[in-house]
Amino acid sequence: MPENKMYLPEGLRPRAPLTPALLRDAQEHSTILEAPVVRCDADRTLHVSLGPMEGLILRSEAVSPWIGGADRDIALLSLVGKPVCFSVTSLSADGKGAPRALLSRRAVQERAITHFMETLEPGTVLTCRVTHMESFGAFLDIGCGVVAMLPIERISVSRIPHPAARFRTGQKILAAVLSVDRENRRFTMTHRELLGTWMENASYFSPGETVQGIVRSIRDYGAFVELAPNLSGLADLKDDVAEGDRVSVYIRSIRPEHMKIKLQIIQRLTPAIYPVPLRYQITDGTLDHWVYSPACYEKPPAATDFTALRP
Repeated sequence: MPENKMYLPEGLRPRAPLTPALLRDAQEHSTILEAPVVRCDADRTLHVSLGPMEGLILRSEAVSPWIGGADRDIALLSLVGKPVCFSVTSLSADGKGAPRALLSRRAVQERAITHFMETLEPGTVLTCRVTHMESFGAFLDIGCGVVAMLPIERISVSRIPHPAARFRTGQKILAAVLSVDRENRRFTMTHRELLGTWMENASYFSPGETVQGIVRSIRDYGAFVELAPNLSGLADLKDDVAEGDRVSVYIRSIRPEHMKIKLQIIQRLTPAIYPVPLRYQITDGTLDHWVYSPACYEKPPAATDFTALRP
């Protein structure tokens, strides 16, 4: 089980009916709950759907204070229509006698970040959710709205033009901690190690097969075709093929000692609607060393040493 099971990303916590009795119990035991934000009013108070009771998250309790200025308002507005984590701070009645709950998202974020700073180290595998993407990488909710950065070069061994070529917003993924900046309370993540080594990925393919792939780059000497996020092969150039095309390829040879797969492009295929589903080789625990290259590889191995990244 990934190490953030106590502080799941927003949107991944099991839903439960939020009855008055459950809310009272949650207040007494500081239980973390989750419910969708239905609106953000002019005072930047978040109104949360609690069934028969109104739930309010005041602006000061909506986002942890390390997010400030204009970013804070943007963060608040972006929560409408999405589930958020919170604790119950008080239960009372409004001016008309209707029950009302005051909630705090900030409190659970502070609890989560404190826990992460005390327990996480490079190599720790976490359950994450993709919150948004930029050309340089993906932003991941690693628990209760605490966001970490996943650089594009750490997404997969196969190079991609944009994180959207691998993920979609809101997608649940796994990632490992790459570094912890305790001074600024920031995390950097890595993803490619969990997708397996060259040999693990190559074991799904055999010479003589025809399979699907995605053209990731074209050079004068050939086209690199991704067979899996951590595995690519080289095919001869074909006039009607461009980067990003989905193609069928014939596997001519697989050579672990050179870490090479020789392919022949058969034809272009219709574009894929969604990113290719991910196949994880590692799903929990803490990584110490990861070596991508086969043991017989003739060059220095491609590897990640997580122990060298720890204090």
